[in-house]
Amino acid sequence: MESQSHEESDHRDDQVGGYDVDGSIATNVADGFTMVAVGDLIVSRALTKGREPGFGAVVDILNSADVTFGNMETNIFDIRCFRGSPQAEYGGAYHVSLPELGPDLRAMGFNMMSYANNHTFDWGLEGMRETCRVLDQCGIVYAGIGENLAQAGAARFLETPRGRVALVSFASTFTPMSRACNPSGEAPGRPGVNALRLAESIVVTSEMLESLRKIRDSLPNYRCDGAESDRIVVSGVTYKAGEKAAYSYEASPTDVDNIMRNLRRGKQFSDFCIATNHGHEPGNWSQEPADYERAFAHRLIDAGADAYIVHGPHQLRGIEIYKGRPIFYSVGNFLMDDLRTPVGADMFDAYDKDPGTDTDAEVTVAEMATGYETAPGFTDPVFYESIVTVSRFEQNQLAEVRLYPIELGHSKRLANRGIPRLAPLPQAKSILERLQKLSKPFETQIIIENGVGVIRL
Repeated sequence: MESQSHEESDHRDDQVGGYDVDGSIATNVADGFTMVAVGDLIVSRALTKGREPGFGAVVDILNSADVTFGNMETNIFDIRCFRGSPQAEYGGAYHVSLPELGPDLRAMGFNMMSYANNHTFDWGLEGMRETCRVLDQCGIVYAGIGENLAQAGAARFLETPRGRVALVSFASTFTPMSRACNPSGEAPGRPGVNALRLAESIVVTSEMLESLRKIRDSLPNYRCDGAESDRIVVSGVTYKAGEKAAYSYEASPTDVDNIMRNLRRGKQFSDFCIATNHGHEPGNWSQEPADYERAFAHRLIDAGADAYIVHGPHQLRGIEIYKGRPIFYSVGNFLMDDLRTPVGADMFDAYDKDPGTDTDAEVTVAEMATGYETAPGFTDPVFYESIVTVSRFEQNQLAEVRLYPIELGHSKRLANRGIPRLAPLPQAKSILERLQKLSKPFETQIIIENGVGVIRL
């Protein structure tokens, strides 16, 4: 033990600001460091003291790690004394939970969370601040939101016996009015989320583009401002030429630069740095990441991230190991215990319900069945199958990733649905085989051992 501590001390002495003296980016955690990462937590109540079968085994995995991460996709407050209101612009549903959730998340094992997503401002600034207060009281480190952009983008830190962990979180899917900004002159900063703005365009074939050009040219008051190119804009939508129809995205250079700077700073002050994004693109229907994301993920790793975790699409996407660091392109859902109450009046209107005769639960069921905007509903069992990822590091290198398949009770009644348990063996095999297929384009080999997926390096 003395020799190991001496070696670790020598390694730390060879580092300056989180980087090795030769300029390479260093992971600097003690042997056996483990990171558990799960996806979206849509949860409305405390669960650890309930009678949900199989949940305890999942909680044991969460509590076994040095750092346990999840995406906080609800707001926490007591409606009886809450001074805010449901917002006219919300993330598709008004997510809210009871104050007991904070201590319960800590009991589950969570000590790091992202709070940057499209539901952060469902209940306005008051809801965000009250949720932050609860997380602070429970000693859960969170990132991705703040009183201005500098705070929202900054890394937050967790002290563990095996090393100091930094978290930098952002959201590419967010409500426009929830985007944080910095002060400017006499104008104060704006509280909100750390946003990664994406410019969306639609890829079409050359023949389709020519037809669109004819439509555009026939519109009244059209004026050509220069030479034609391989992209055009019709009614505010950008189209560009390609081999087949698809969605395409370009990340804002300003936002990318801000994220990379905060990531470097986070790594310089920590032994292990996690980057996370809440992004639905190109949509919840897609099992593949948006076209910009792989190159962007590699840039994050190159800038110092020891892991990149994407949450938001509500279903699994592939896994890549890049330069010895894990990239999870979507870890799916972890909790969908969506007993949301109260529900804002806007949601009653959106689903043709009457607050005088229909219940909050009936609004929730309608929303879950039909989805919102361009997203599909959540009736497909694929949204209720996911994984708990456990990444273990030895000698400052990723040694192994274990993938525990979970199922969230798709066929159960609303009051019991959405709480994870380890998937039975046949279902676990099916989940992992799907993940093998999704990870094949990234040349990731997942071995299935007794219903658990294993990636070894």
